[in-house]
Amino acid sequence: MELCIDGQKITPNPGQRLLDLVRELGLLEEALSRRPLAAKLAGEVFNLNYVPLREQAATGERPSIRRAMAASQGVVQLLRITDPTGRDVYVRTAQFVMFLALSQLWPKARGKMDCTVGPGLYVQVLDAPDFSVQALKERMRALVAEDIPLLRRRMPTQDAIDRFAAAGQTDKARLLAWRAEPYFDAYGWEDFLDYYYGELAPSTGFLSVWDMFPAEGGFVFLFPDEREPDRVASFEEMPNFYAVYAEGERWCRLMECETVADLNDLTLGGGIRELIRVNEALHEKNFSQVADRVCTQGAKAVMLAGPSSSGKTTSAHRLATQLRVHGKRPILMSLDDYYIDRDRVPPGPDGKLDLEHINTIDTDLFRRQLSQLLAGETVEMPSFNFLTGKREWTGKNLALDDDAVIIVEGLHGLNPVLLPEGLDKSLIFKMYVSPLLPLNLDDHNRIPTSYLRLLRRIVRDYETRGASVAHTISMWDSVRRGEKRWIFPFQEKANVIFNSSTLYELAVLKKHIFPLLTAVEPEQSCYDQVRAIVKILNFVREAEVDDEIPPTSLVREFIGGNSFYR
Repeated sequence: MELCIDGQKITPNPGQRLLDLVRELGLLEEALSRRPLAAKLAGEVFNLNYVPLREQAATGERPSIRRAMAASQGVVQLLRITDPTGRDVYVRTAQFVMFLALSQLWPKARGKMDCTVGPGLYVQVLDAPDFSVQALKERMRALVAEDIPLLRRRMPTQDAIDRFAAAGQTDKARLLAWRAEPYFDAYGWEDFLDYYYGELAPSTGFLSVWDMFPAEGGFVFLFPDEREPDRVASFEEMPNFYAVYAEGERWCRLMECETVADLNDLTLGGGIRELIRVNEALHEKNFSQVADRVCTQGAKAVMLAGPSSSGKTTSAHRLATQLRVHGKRPILMSLDDYYIDRDRVPPGPDGKLDLEHINTIDTDLFRRQLSQLLAGETVEMPSFNFLTGKREWTGKNLALDDDAVIIVEGLHGLNPVLLPEGLDKSLIFKMYVSPLLPLNLDDHNRIPTSYLRLLRRIVRDYETRGASVAHTISMWDSVRRGEKRWIFPFQEKANVIFNSSTLYELAVLKKHIFPLLTAVEPEQSCYDQVRAIVKILNFVREAEVDDEIPPTSLVREFIGGNSFYR
């Protein structure tokens, strides 16, 4: 069978790896920005050690073409670090090398994935009194220089559980106890065994651009710069962001729900209902504290922003409720109403409309009207018609009295370009909302914030807009690019960062999303992204506790039954 690898045709020999074919075609470049890390066949992603054509069997049978290769009709797309999936492969490879090095130098140490801070990953190191970042860095460099092949081993699930337990990795042993499949695939080297729920690069030598530096209780691992992947990204401290995440971890410990295995135990034993009540009470307390700060500051406008599916709309309503307790008259506004007409939006370099761009907002109009409102004037508010793609004027006038507080919710809410020059800063309160989920799969596998947000969006888009999983996922990379450019750079400047995650919601969302995900076929382009979601949800026990979730909950914004929208 002839293959077409990145547009170049080649006929594989039985037993040849994709890596061998890529090298033969001259595509295995040294620069990380151009070097293939993995391959996509139809909708699936594979390690470059994948063999498209199996060796001839001893019985004299003809060499057999692998199923995925047949499904792709021989078309192979190489994935590099500039591709989101390729970057995920690089991140997982870095995890393998760092935890392998840690286990070799400090066999009794416990390394724990904490959170992503900008281009860095914070990792805690426990039970290693003589831990040295410099020693770890040198050992990692040695492992990279050895260019160790990264191959998966298949073993019975119980054998994997026994091996992890014997190695002191009880977190992994507990997690695998919830695995339904009788087998488990893991990457290993010598006595070290681990897995990161996705493909790795073909060998440790592919980990060519990285750095690390000491941090309290562990270290920060730095990845390549997203715009210039051949150099290490620069790091900026984010103390406000990290403080909120650390507070979430503290609540995980208090509620004895630090991992998915803990969540499953609570679900099975009925303790998840108390977890819901405490989570919701914590949110209510935090909204009350935000309202206190708004009133103490004397702010007249709350600029509320956050990434997609972070719960911005419900957060605006719940903050409004708490402001009423203070005797304020909250007025909800949406930046969506300041969109310019769709036919006036300039296309991006690819000729498509970038609806995440700040130039889709009539910033001049917003600044002028905000200034007028704060000066006590009456203004006519615009309204955007999403069906026609046009702005409308419906005669809706607005003026602020002494007790009024505007809550402006939208993607670009923290962008300073929206604020008039010379404005008294005390009149504006900035709030950033994001679900900073502190729950881990196990010590070496965190559940990214973006993962939870994608789950929320898939469920909401299907329930409220009839959108398919494939449609929602097809837009996700564009949404993420917009967030990185227009939201994340301003989050640390907020007066308050609100963690909108709940520890229980994976168990609740699974019921709503799992049938949609399992209906996606391997040939669909979104299959690998869906499989990545399913790999995590396979370990989560579904909870039938919707009756316990209050109608004002942030989770209700996505599963339905939110009283603010009735």
